[in-house]
Amino acid sequence: MIYIIMGVSGCGKSALGAFLSDKLGWPLHEGDSFHPQGNIEKMARGEPLTDQDRLPWLLKLHDIIERERRSRSDALVACSALKHLYRQILLYGSKALAGPHQDILPAASPDVFFLFLHGDYELIQERMVARRGHYMKADLLCSQFDVLEPPSDKENVLLLDIRRSITDITMEVEKHIISFKSSPIL
Repeated sequence: MIYIIMGVSGCGKSALGAFLSDKLGWPLHEGDSFHPQGNIEKMARGEPLTDQDRLPWLLKLHDIIERERRSRSDALVACSALKHLYRQILLYGSKALAGPHQDILPAASPDVFFLFLHGDYELIQERMVARRGHYMKADLLCSQFDVLEPPSDKENVLLLDIRRSITDITMEVEKHIISFKSSPIL
């Protein structure tokens, strides 16, 4: 199974991903590591990314997810996945972009789950201001919330409140894994 840890910048995707990776022994693919240099430079200048900027990055992450699925490996991917379209690209690649099949793509894949780290603007803003060494500037947070389309129940999503401790969130994810792996539909 694949867990895509999603949410706006500063919500704790990387921290949760590292914690889960250590605890579960699953590889973590940190989405920030796959941004093209132009995207990093743009964000460092305080410019929000466009859909066009994100497209090559999302397709690269789709390839990673597909590689993990083909190898039947469990894995974690940390990626903002802010829009429904972005989540569809992560699941289906370029098939999600156009053509007659776009409208018939399922909202979810049975072995891919989104962990949606959500919280209020003020808390996340505080976290972003306090962090050091990240190219994503706190003044871009508003643009992230503007673009955010929270996932629906149809998208295999587990909602995780960032006010909870990372230990509590991890325990909820572990319960989900146990429940999924013991499910008779596997």
